[in-house]
Amino acid sequence: MCGIIGIVAKNNVNQDLYDGLTVLQHRGQDAAGIVTYDDNRLHLRKGNGLVKDVFSTTDMMRLQGNMGIGHVRYPTAGSSSSAEAQPLYVNSPYGIALAHNGNLTNAHELKEEIYKQDLRHLNTDSDSEVLLNVFAHEIQTSHKLRINEEDVFNAISAVHKRCRGAYASVAMITGYGIVGFRDPNGIRPVVYGKRNTSSGIEYCIASESVALDVQGFDLIDDIKPGEAVIITAEGNVYTHQCADNPRYNPCIFEHVYFARPDSIIDKISVYKARLRMGEKLAGKIMKTYPDHDIDVVMPIPDTSRSSALELANSLGVRYREGFIKNRYIGRTFIMPGQKQRKSSVKQKLNAMELEFKGRNVLLVDDSIVRGTTSNQIVKMAREAGAKKVYFASASPAVKYPNVYGIDMPSPEEFVAHNRSTDEIAQEIDADWLIYQDLEDLIQSCHRGNKKITQFDCSVFDGKYVTGDIDQNYLYQIDQRRNDNAKQHNLFGENEILDIHNSD
Repeated sequence: MCGIIGIVAKNNVNQDLYDGLTVLQHRGQDAAGIVTYDDNRLHLRKGNGLVKDVFSTTDMMRLQGNMGIGHVRYPTAGSSSSAEAQPLYVNSPYGIALAHNGNLTNAHELKEEIYKQDLRHLNTDSDSEVLLNVFAHEIQTSHKLRINEEDVFNAISAVHKRCRGAYASVAMITGYGIVGFRDPNGIRPVVYGKRNTSSGIEYCIASESVALDVQGFDLIDDIKPGEAVIITAEGNVYTHQCADNPRYNPCIFEHVYFARPDSIIDKISVYKARLRMGEKLAGKIMKTYPDHDIDVVMPIPDTSRSSALELANSLGVRYREGFIKNRYIGRTFIMPGQKQRKSSVKQKLNAMELEFKGRNVLLVDDSIVRGTTSNQIVKMAREAGAKKVYFASASPAVKYPNVYGIDMPSPEEFVAHNRSTDEIAQEIDADWLIYQDLEDLIQSCHRGNKKITQFDCSVFDGKYVTGDIDQNYLYQIDQRRNDNAKQHNLFGENEILDIHNSD
């Protein structure tokens, strides 16, 4: 999972890009990068780490220009060196930089095409570099010194024909402008908006609407599946549907876990969707345990807070904050090994004995992946004096790998792998465990936008909306995602470059 942003303004965009990436930091804590355009020159800074650590004051002063794009990344399968930090750049044609959120499921075949047919060289293992080179090749077929919006839309139409999988992307074409585009299934989110300033109208493209809100941009719309939005350096805006058969199949896990609650994604309020998840989950608890003895409901910070609050209200049970979170610790399921995850839990959360002692506690989390964190948290609750510890997941059991940009572990590392709900409860040491039903989760999100008739729920049901995933593909990603593979190549060097483009 990654975060992308692009801005076309009337003044320097470096600070706005930095602020936007900071707001999107939850989407990636592994690496960050910004590239800006000024006076026929691109200025690029990227490296491993949080936004605040990658960019110094000196770096920011060098990132001059009224147009630029940025990216935050979390660890993905394979290398995590800064060579794969984004934005990525190719100098032909025109000079194009690109930031990408998602995953190409046919990247292997495309790599061969790029080398043998497009006569292009790839310098990393990143599928984002594949996407960049496919786009660059297709736009080069216009054979023009100066391109226009029709050329760009034609290139993106060709990208849709060649690329499969998930891609929400923002690209900057040197001297021309910024283009945002989304795969024909709309799996990953991306929105755009505008703001009025004393200097004129400015535009922003970003992964989530919250990155627009905090900087005074008014949301115009989501970039629809298969659609492209061009914002030229002069501030002209063009939109076009570039896919033959677009359809809405957005990733439902965005609403469960990744997106900020104050974001609007595909016209669905993430916050309200999570409230409905809590309401639905409360209904299931009342059916399954009508005589429950829950004294208090507690969220596991932070993503589950909205669901837990509505669950408590629906059950008529007290809601309390029993865990205090250290906000300087990253998300644990992203960490590369079991040992690191276990050691991080007590650094991340501290249980307040006052809220637990002598009570039957229902802990609510957004999801359960490996179960390592859940087990440690249940243990902490018991050590704090809880009589009984129940556990509820606002989403169904995670049983299948994600192939569209969420680098989940090997399926054999899922706690739900070949286990019943009762067996999982024993594994995490809960007195009982209850999962959200998939249909209830879908309804929780569907109520926000009834035009979306299908979500990508592949991590829960194993149904992949692109229709091109077989057992061989799943085996290959499993070999890259298991904990042993993730012990290698964890650190890389930072990069700072100036790229000169001349006419």
